[in-house]
Order: sequence, then structure tokens, then C-alpha cells
Amino acid sequence: MRRLLTTLILVSFASMAQAEMAPRDGWSVVPTAKSYDELIDAVKTAAKSNKMGVVTQAGPTGAAKNRGITIPGNRVIGLFNNVYAVNVLALSTAAMIEAPIRMYVTENKDGSATLSYKLPSTAFGPYMDEAGPELARMASELDTIFATISTEATQ
Repeated sequence: MRRLLTTLILVSFASMAQAEMAPRDGWSVVPTAKSYDELIDAVKTAAKSNKMGVVTQAGPTGAAKNRGITIPGNRVIGLFNNVYAVNVLALSTAAMIEAPIRMYVTENKDGSATLSYKLPSTAFGPYMDEAGPELARMASELDTIFATISTEATQ
């Protein structure tokens, strides 16, 4: 009975992990024809060409595989630039919790991948009253930079 329950739980998690990203307010969600690995490489290349550093990467796919569980590719790539980090920090210590801005690469059922991210203006939104119009200006600049990275990576 316990083995059956464990199997059912794993199947449930695997099917939930197969759900593809849906559009949501304050996010960019771009399905692509690229494979998961191709899209990861393209995000890193586009980030570099737009003067954003890859400062973090995390995902459960490899660790799950080591545990004998197969899930679709899933990687969060944190991108930022020290100039923006210092400037955001000067405006709001609390706002720095949102840095780096994360781009999310998910593998779809058909082997293609989707690139999703929370818009920087959405991520920094809760701190606008505290930080003032300069944070809004920087967030707008970052919206443009991240849109460019997304466009370059998904073409």
C-alpha cells in the first residue's frame, strides 16, 4: 500500500511538472521552438550581449534525476548588472531582495522550451513608494533590457 501511494504521488508530481507555463499578469511568457538546452544557452548569450551577468542558476531537474525521478527541464537563471545593483540598493535596501531578476526556462511536453520572467517593473513594484521615481525609471530600463534579452534568446 505504501509503495502504491508513493508511486501515485510521484506520478502526480510528474504530471504537474509537465504543465506548461501560462500567461500571467506582470510576466512575459514566450513559447519557443528551441529545445530546453538551446534556450538556456541562448538566454546566457543574450544576457552577455546586453551587459547582464548570469549570477545564479538553479533547477530541480538534475537533482530529481539523481533521485530516480524524471521531470521536464526546469532552470531559473538570475541575471543582473552591478551598476543596477548598486543604484537599486542606494534607493531601497529592501528592493535588492528582487535582484537578480530571474528568467525561467521550462521544457514543454513536445520537447520545445518556454522562456518566462517576471517583468522588472513588476518585481520592483512593491518598493516604488519607498524608493521613488528613480526606481521606476530603472525598472523601466530593465524592462527594456530584459525584453531585448528575451527577443534575442527566443528567435
